[in-house]
This record gives sequence, C-alpha cells and structure tokens, in this order.
Amino acid sequence: MGLQLAWNNEQNDMVISESLISLLNTLLDEAGKMEGVTDGEVALTFVNDEQIHELNRDYRGIDRPTDVLSFAMKETLDEELEIIYEPIEENSLEDVPDVLGDIIISVQTAQAQSEEYGHSIEREIGFLFVHGFLHLLGYDHQDEASEAEMMGKQEAVLTQAGLTR
Repeated sequence: MGLQLAWNNEQNDMVISESLISLLNTLLDEAGKMEGVTDGEVALTFVNDEQIHELNRDYRGIDRPTDVLSFAMKETLDEELEIIYEPIEENSLEDVPDVLGDIIISVQTAQAQSEEYGHSIEREIGFLFVHGFLHLLGYDHQDEASEAEMMGKQEAVLTQAGLTR
C-alpha cells in the first residue's frame, strides 16, 4: 500500500500547488524509508496563524501561534485502553491505511520563517513537514542530544530530496 499523504487547505494565504504536494509526497517516502516505515497515512492540514494559535492553546496550553503541530495516533498513555478493531468481514480492513497521525502547518509562519532564513517557502514547508512526521514516529527535541538527532534526520531527508539551504 505504501505511505499516503491526505491533505487539506484551510487557509487563504497561499495556494497549495500540486508541485508542493508532489514534493511533500517525495519527502514522506524518503523519511519513511529512512525510518523503516513503509505503510500508513499522514493527514496534513495547512492553516493560518490564528487557527494554529487556537490549537496550540487548546492542546498544548501554549497561548501563541507556532509553525507546526503533530498529533500522533500511536501515542498511548498508561491509563488509556488500546482500541482493537474487529473486521465485520474477513479482509474488510485490508485496504484501510494505518493512520500515523495529523500534521498541522501554519502557512503564515512558514512564509515568515522562509524569508527570515533566506530560503524558499517550499523548503520551509518541507522542513516543517518532515519535522512533524518525525514527531509522529515518536522523536522529540527535549534536550540537545535528541534535538541534534532530529535535526540530522530532517536535513538528511531534505538533502536527499534536493532541498538544500
């Protein structure tokens, strides 16, 4: 089945081109190969600063906009019960992809950061997308060592896809 990208544009600041979606699919494939993830679906939503600010406040308790948020479907807390799906018919869930999670990117912040860092909006959105994907897989950057590991992986995927600074 392979890795699949489902996307939605909920902002009006930038038209999302087919070439950008093609690039993000390439990045998803490259990051998946690097991490040994060959199947699953990633849901990507493009929003503005106001929308991501609300999500950041409501879900993380941080009252400001941010560039990217990730919500992994595989995260479970000790007190959560695991949901087990039983197919109604044999093989009825065969074609349903395993949802890895949601990535939300603020296009407004991505545009500002691309200008600040002096690279293209495509590179910035690509960077944020790979960053979000790695969070879905459980990577974090709480300390210098984990941040260096995550940054190295992000840069390797971007370089493989030709998105250098």
